[in-house]
Amino acid sequence: MAYEYSELLTQAQSWAQTAIAQGHLKEACARELFELDLRSPAQLFAGRPAQSRPLIVAFIGGTGVGKSSLLNRLAGQAVAKAGIERPTSREVTLYHHRSLELQQLPANLPLDKTKLAQHDNPQNDHIVWIDMPDFDSIELANKSLVLEWLPHIDVLLYVVSPERYRDNKAWQLLQAEGGKHAWLFVMNQWDRAVPSQLEDFKQQLSKAGFTDPLVLYTSCTEPDGDRFSELLQQLNALSLRQTMLQMTEHNERLRIQALAKLLQRFSQHLGEQDFAGLRRQFFESWQQAESTFPQGLAWAFHAYSEALANRPDGKNDIAVWDAWAQTRLGDVLENLLQQADQCHIAGKALKPRLEILKSAIDKNAAQQIELAGRQALLKPGNSLQRFLMRLTNICETVLPIMAMLVVGYQVFSGYYHSAAESTAYLGVDFAVHSVLLIALSWLIPFFLHKKLQPSLQKAALQGLHKGLHQVLSGFKAELEQAMLETEQSSQACRQTLHVIIPGSMPGKPAVDSREGLLKRVLLQ
Repeated sequence: MAYEYSELLTQAQSWAQTAIAQGHLKEACARELFELDLRSPAQLFAGRPAQSRPLIVAFIGGTGVGKSSLLNRLAGQAVAKAGIERPTSREVTLYHHRSLELQQLPANLPLDKTKLAQHDNPQNDHIVWIDMPDFDSIELANKSLVLEWLPHIDVLLYVVSPERYRDNKAWQLLQAEGGKHAWLFVMNQWDRAVPSQLEDFKQQLSKAGFTDPLVLYTSCTEPDGDRFSELLQQLNALSLRQTMLQMTEHNERLRIQALAKLLQRFSQHLGEQDFAGLRRQFFESWQQAESTFPQGLAWAFHAYSEALANRPDGKNDIAVWDAWAQTRLGDVLENLLQQADQCHIAGKALKPRLEILKSAIDKNAAQQIELAGRQALLKPGNSLQRFLMRLTNICETVLPIMAMLVVGYQVFSGYYHSAAESTAYLGVDFAVHSVLLIALSWLIPFFLHKKLQPSLQKAALQGLHKGLHQVLSGFKAELEQAMLETEQSSQACRQTLHVIIPGSMPGKPAVDSREGLLKRVLLQ
């Protein structure tokens, strides 16, 4: 079970690191996952078979409830310091049988704040007692030390006194750690209590989730009539190998359930991402932004087209894609990131792709627009204009030749008839008419050709606008592709998470419902 939890946690943390790097998961949201650890009571006995390790029992409670005195009574000797000074406990006292070798403590548990004590009582060789610092003291280090030790505890012996059983800080700890340990409750200093306080204490535990808590009462000063012997019996019962195995499985099951719940929350967050809504909002805002660029660049295009028409091969210092256009494009991208946030899409996932697109536009937009303007000069005008210009160009040559052929035929024919009939040869009127015919046959196509010839400035201006349209259309397509890739990456991230989650759902319960003791000490 521990290996399964370890593997699941490793997979989940690895997935979270990838999701954070891709921008699908915020680091702050994943902090809870990375704070999960693999600490357990078995770590105190590295190298020892799990089935032979002792039961780890910790005394925990508020200041002055008699934890140290109760431990000394259980040990049969003065192990923990007890006194009037508050807080009495500023260190952890670990009391174990001499046969149990503790070579070293985990690195996060300071040796300078841990007191090790040994005994030779064979009846307690299967239990390690730990006296915790006072959890509710003003010493913040005490609370930190308690929290460091808690993952290594099997059973928490929650000690209260008649005056302190409603302590708020202790209840906070109970609510936070309730399902992670077995709990035994002891009202110490029973000689100063009344039965109603014990019943009230049980009611408080019931509200905390314990249906039938195991509550005992003891008195270290007047031991007659208390339930100290039953406390020893219950601890011995919990130290049995099978019972310890069930408690371990129960704890691991809860840890896996907590991990699964956390991963399901991540999955739900990824499922809330509305890429369809993002595309819809982007399309609406893009239409408005797209019409702004031609208006803002109108003067630059007009000046550049005029210069290009006059000097196609000359250098031009006029910028067709200036700082205004780049800034306006940046506004579009910022607006897209805001829309992504409204659609529950992490901007970090989109931003790297948008930055690449923004840089590419800044570098290539001017070149693409200028190239389109120069290409427009190669074929100015529309198709009909170019056809009519070719036609009039042909007519400038063909029609004068045909007119000259007609005039030549008339000259030859007139000469022939005048010679045969001895009549007058061609007159002045014929010469004038012939010249006019030849001149008009050339002049009319020439005039039409000049009139049909498109303006180079207009052609260049149309080319610039065409280039701008191509740049914006390409940019829009790249943005849509970036959103699509982000969506696909998010879906793949969620699918990977779904592979982990089924393995995080334990099937059968770890605790047998027929086991009365475990039902009382474990929070179901």
